[in-house]
Amino acid sequence: MLMLASSYPFLDILWTILIVFALGIWIWMVIMAMIDIFSRSDISGWSKAAWVVFIIVLPFIGVLCYLVVYSAGIAERRA
Repeated sequence: MLMLASSYPFLDILWTILIVFALGIWIWMVIMAMIDIFSRSDISGWSKAAWVVFIIVLPFIGVLCYLVVYSAGIAERRA
């Protein structure tokens, strides 16, 4: 009765690993965007709040927009 290996094929295992890896990268991007938002001193509190709400309401679009708009300054602030 040990049919566990045949019920979950190898390609499904690889697909699951890929999805988990992509989810981990996306969560890391959200965390880094939030850290960058709150470490900035050149924008107001309302702008920070707007970016946080935008990232929470529309997560994929919010993070990607933040990375596109402020990509040049992120590396400078991290250094």
